[in-house]
Amino acid sequence: MNFTIRPAVKADCKDIWRLIRELAIHEKVANKVVLSYEEFEQDGFGKKPLFESLVAEVPEENKSKEGFTVVGVALYYYTYCTWNGRAVFLEDLYVMPGFRGFGIGKSLLSTLAKVVLEKSCKLMEVNVMAENSQSRAFYTAAGAWDVTVMDNWHTLCFDGKSLHKLANKDPES
Repeated sequence: MNFTIRPAVKADCKDIWRLIRELAIHEKVANKVVLSYEEFEQDGFGKKPLFESLVAEVPEENKSKEGFTVVGVALYYYTYCTWNGRAVFLEDLYVMPGFRGFGIGKSLLSTLAKVVLEKSCKLMEVNVMAENSQSRAFYTAAGAWDVTVMDNWHTLCFDGKSLHKLANKDPES
């Protein structure tokens, strides 16, 4: 199947938002998507974008049965590692189910690796849900290693009430 991987532009925002919500449904965590579309658009395509994306696009003759030509996304942002320097965090990589098995996911990941190197980054990180063995296998086959297993690091998160409590702020105010 023919497809193109390219940097996303603002006109792709609705498709990226659709794919991110599809991913959340696929991972059975749709209830965790609390961000509005307007916030998402501002965060990615406003004056100071907080993330960048690559999209996978198929020709019109290969569009999905719903009529979509943007069928995959890699959403990422820049971070910093005090041991390695510049880094990229791959927040989401998703390909619509009907378009899997054609190398689109691998091409998104490979294209992102080129961006990482072009930006002089030394590290690319991604989190995968523990039960998602298929994705873990995809990334390890591409050369990733499991930090939790090899270095015994764990990702911890503050959000909602815990973040407000830490900041000594009332979440209702």
